[in-house]
Amino acid sequence: MPIPLFNSIASWILKKRIHQMELFMKYPNEVQNELLHYLLKTASKTAFGKQFDFKTIKSYAVFRDRIPIATYESIETDIERCRRGEQNIFWPSSIKWFAKSSGTTSAKSKFIPVSTEALEDCHYKAGKDMLSLYFNNNEDSQLLSGKSLRLGGSNELYNKNNSYFGDLSSIIIQNLPFWAELSSTPSNKTSLMPEWETKMKAIVSESIPEKVTSLAGVPSWMLVLLQNVLKETGKKTITDVWPEAEVYFHGGVSFKPYRQLYEDLFPKPNFRFYEIYNASEGFFGIQDRNDSDELLLMLDYGIFYEFIPFEGETADEQSIIPLSEVVLFTNYAMVITTNGGLWRYKIGDTVRFTSLSPYRIKVSGRTKHFINVFGEELIIENAEQALAIACQKTNSLISDYSAGPVFMEKDTQGAHEWMIEFEREPEDLDHFSVILDTALQEVNSDYEAKRYKNMTLHPLKIHKAREGLFYQWLSNKGKLGGQHKVPRLSNTRDVLDELIEMNT
Repeated sequence: MPIPLFNSIASWILKKRIHQMELFMKYPNEVQNELLHYLLKTASKTAFGKQFDFKTIKSYAVFRDRIPIATYESIETDIERCRRGEQNIFWPSSIKWFAKSSGTTSAKSKFIPVSTEALEDCHYKAGKDMLSLYFNNNEDSQLLSGKSLRLGGSNELYNKNNSYFGDLSSIIIQNLPFWAELSSTPSNKTSLMPEWETKMKAIVSESIPEKVTSLAGVPSWMLVLLQNVLKETGKKTITDVWPEAEVYFHGGVSFKPYRQLYEDLFPKPNFRFYEIYNASEGFFGIQDRNDSDELLLMLDYGIFYEFIPFEGETADEQSIIPLSEVVLFTNYAMVITTNGGLWRYKIGDTVRFTSLSPYRIKVSGRTKHFINVFGEELIIENAEQALAIACQKTNSLISDYSAGPVFMEKDTQGAHEWMIEFEREPEDLDHFSVILDTALQEVNSDYEAKRYKNMTLHPLKIHKAREGLFYQWLSNKGKLGGQHKVPRLSNTRDVLDELIEMNT
């Protein structure tokens, strides 16, 4: 079949899904209620379903009152039983895949169960929806005339009872139909190589000759790959390497610190950036409009949502509400019940609703990723808004950062201390520090109050990181590639002190 005809047929098929999305946008609460009853009925004969008598739960109120909110630690024992081969614990279908996630605040690995339903009805469905929304907004797209450059994690085998674990991206690649590989680069074999630096070289070598029309991956790691592509080809921009590339689908970390870097790499006026919101636990949101910074909350992926109002480090679980009761511009800790067997599970992310018809969100931070040593309640969203202002005013670019507290001592006041790796340094780091400090006060009234006349907090301090510092830190931790990230904000100095020591 000629490529133009294939492109037209495929895009037409993908756009048919838009009508189904319009249904959950029009009837969001009905869709969510129906989904909750489906999940309860499906899992009623599991060990978990019998323990909490799912068969007699006929309303959200009963569901809320009967089933406790869970964290990974509270269900870890059951997950380990499943990893050893025991089935029908929290979901009826056989579960042999586990998405490994070390999180961002602990070195401890988590193993999130991935059912067949979660793969088919959530992650794969979301991948197709991502393309459906893109084609719906860009009628002249030629995306399917080339290949997608994908960057995932490694895959490892857990060698007991036919149970497997690896990065979610690798589990998805491992289970894709054979024809999906034909539209992607690199090959599955290269994508699943376990050693990150060896894989990076192989991806560069394999992908440069291809006609790449789209890219997908975590911004921090994709940036490393693209810099290696430029080094290998001697080109100035990625557009010079792949002139027909038209969109980059990104997720995993905030894009704000990276946007200018990517705009420089793809200096085309019509190049698109599309954000997605997924995690090991599920796929939650997709940017549904060109040039938007909001995500459409996807309501028919087998995920039932609940939300806990979240302020600083405080989340009152008794105040939990369903989707139908959320309000605009309030921080919520997200709780999910899924077709992978997670029941009322706190994923650790916070979101804000920017629209209620349809439901659109922005990811505002992490429930465990903030600085609140002095009552300043600084979350990632605040930090990245302020960094964007400082970079814009000083014509600088940031590739990575981390921040933590300077604790009060007998004769010293508290402060925040930052380690920042610049892609393009400001001419005057002290001036950058002042602008950043001022911007933080503008976006966070609690920080502003603590900074008033230096009564609680002194001006922040910035260390300029040497090139590759954050990469080396991740390498030392065995966290290169995949979904691993440097903690951005922390209430302790553990990460910051390690970075400072390595920077000397």
